[in-house]
Amino acid sequence: MPTLRDVAKLAGVSHTTVSHVLNGTKRVRPEVADRVWAAVETLEYRLNRPAQALRRGQSRILGLVLPDLTNPFFPGLAQAIGLAARKAGYALTLVDSLEDKTVEEEGLSRLAEEQVAGAIWVPVGDYVPPPFPVVLVDRTAEGADGVEADHFLGGQLQARHALALGHRRVGLLSGPQSLRSAHLRREGFLAEAKAGGLEVVWEEEVPFSLELSPRARARLRAVREEVTLVVAANDVIALAALEVLREAGVQVPEEVSLIGYDDIPWATLAHPPLTTIRQPVKEMAEAAVALLLRRLQEPEGEAVQIVVPVTLVPRGSTREVRR
Repeated sequence: MPTLRDVAKLAGVSHTTVSHVLNGTKRVRPEVADRVWAAVETLEYRLNRPAQALRRGQSRILGLVLPDLTNPFFPGLAQAIGLAARKAGYALTLVDSLEDKTVEEEGLSRLAEEQVAGAIWVPVGDYVPPPFPVVLVDRTAEGADGVEADHFLGGQLQARHALALGHRRVGLLSGPQSLRSAHLRREGFLAEAKAGGLEVVWEEEVPFSLELSPRARARLRAVREEVTLVVAANDVIALAALEVLREAGVQVPEEVSLIGYDDIPWATLAHPPLTTIRQPVKEMAEAAVALLLRRLQEPEGEAVQIVVPVTLVPRGSTREVRR
């Protein structure tokens, strides 16, 4: 069965342009529209009924595009968004982009074919508007509706906690700096560390996953000689670090403290339980769904950016430095 992407390829245009032509959502040059309709006829592409429903404002399906369902933060976010959408009378179609731009584009194309009313999206790379309303979550972009936690504040809270416990030399496992959330966490931590006299002895940039780089693992194995605290950009990185430290015979927090970010469910199951920064997932989900529904009612309004506060959750993986 031919897809919208097949039509786009034959017509020599983007799948976004095809969607605009089929749904009448944006003016397209007549010669381009003619090529699209010719491709539709040649391929015998069948327009689905949901498209007609969308034009009458009857679509009750929202898309949800997430980058990595192996990261426990995102399944929790998906559940919270699903609950908020259901309360508003909408069903949800989920796309896992696997942190892959091509997979993400295919997922967005499929959502366009299914004629979702709009979508909530955590983008993998640069934001390119799809042919339906979206609200970006966690990885926001200028000119688009978005909801994110105050990641700069989160980084500051990590540094303040370190200083309050008497730490002066730390190691930093920063997340991928191509991502806005990871970049802001790092910037907030470094700003507060500099202001408080906290020395970052070493820093390793690692992905948001359990797979630490060889350099990061080597840093952790030699941690006793260098730092008293390891700061991780998220809880998954922190849990991976905890395992390396355990293998190296390093006691947490007796010999080195460890702090994460997100407060995923696994954080309380770690031994010791993980000190972390809590993102208010429920509040973020509800704000994202409400913002998307508002956008459906007011398509031409100015983009809205919502920033929600984060909080420190002290647990057993950090302790005061003994002098």
